[in-house]
Amino acid sequence: MVPHLITALTGPINELEQRVLESMPAIERWFRLEWMEHTPAIYSAVSLRNAGFKLAPVDTQLHPVGFHHLSEAMLPLAVQAAMAAIEKICPEAKNLLLIPDPQRRSAGALASLATLVRVFRQAGLNVRLSALEEGLEAPVELPLAEGGALRLEPLLRKRGRLLLKDFDPCTILLNCELADGVPQILKNLDGQYLLPPLHASAAQRSRSTYLATYEEVAKRFAKLLGMDPWLINPVHAQCEAQDFRSGAGLQALQEQVETILGKVRKKYKDYGINEKPFVVLKSDAARGGLGTLALRDAKELEGAAWPALAAPARLLIQEGVATHERLEDAPVEPTVYLLDRYVIGGYYRELAEPGQAPSPVPLAFADSAQLVRPGERAGASAPNRFYMYGVVARLAMLAASYELEQSDPDREELESALPA
Repeated sequence: MVPHLITALTGPINELEQRVLESMPAIERWFRLEWMEHTPAIYSAVSLRNAGFKLAPVDTQLHPVGFHHLSEAMLPLAVQAAMAAIEKICPEAKNLLLIPDPQRRSAGALASLATLVRVFRQAGLNVRLSALEEGLEAPVELPLAEGGALRLEPLLRKRGRLLLKDFDPCTILLNCELADGVPQILKNLDGQYLLPPLHASAAQRSRSTYLATYEEVAKRFAKLLGMDPWLINPVHAQCEAQDFRSGAGLQALQEQVETILGKVRKKYKDYGINEKPFVVLKSDAARGGLGTLALRDAKELEGAAWPALAAPARLLIQEGVATHERLEDAPVEPTVYLLDRYVIGGYYRELAEPGQAPSPVPLAFADSAQLVRPGERAGASAPNRFYMYGVVARLAMLAASYELEQSDPDREELESALPA
């Protein structure tokens, strides 16, 4: 099923779909060469927005929760991707320790963990769970809504290794963002692979750094296809920390907002888009949690109700990308899940009214397991649409790989060890 676009089935987005399909061999070769030089994150989830004239990522999570929304038909692909990832990282791997976020104990979060356990067990690993919680001195059973339970065991550290009782893992999979910082128990591990690495934690990442890296990737990809990178890349800027609620730095922020809006207006004029652009203000810290503020005019900042914004806070000013996709009249955005370098599925997330949490629509890329169908009318084929989603999601994940390489604290040491 292809979500209905309220825009006409013509224009830049469908020209992009056609160009992507025509360039499929070149695209796949390009990605293949990239993965020869760069290491993908162990897993990621990319939220996309399809405005009818633009398709761009608006969020890339490196510690995703939501694997339980993937369709059963896609799980065998997830198992194959997990096998490929583990074989590349640690071919002798036997034991995997999965550490979830202690703040995520909802039925959905536990269901997501259960799916991850299932995938990695079928990939040939013994999987056990622990948690970064003080006071966990005995195993705890966390019941699952559909029956069964997940067992959390006390985490031990001996001789520089993380252990459970009678369990010595070679690989540790973090499913927690570490938004409050990296605990000492995870640092300086001896001979154990920690995935994602500690510098992928939300406390150490910024949205603007990631977007700058994505912009670089988008430009290189656009050059390959001979297209405008703006069609897949939101314009953005960073504003230094100020107590904006007190009015400090407000004029400078207004000027930056107007600059971004001006760039977007020019693009709209170039493409004949008869809509009014907007920008979104959000915390630049990856840990976020401070809400967002949408603006169509810089003057709206005067007297704006800042949504639980910390003071002072460094802000990200990002071009807003509306969603023109509808499922049963509800606006939705596709969320694409990747494991290693492979797209393993996704789902549509219904966009709720302001103040309400978005909810996933029970549609998990139902037809995406089919091969694409070049030659079909643009916008009318689910496999074609999902392939395009997968391409942009892989670009977002590749950008995250670049970012992690550049922020690796051991980068200089590794580079100095290379022969001249």
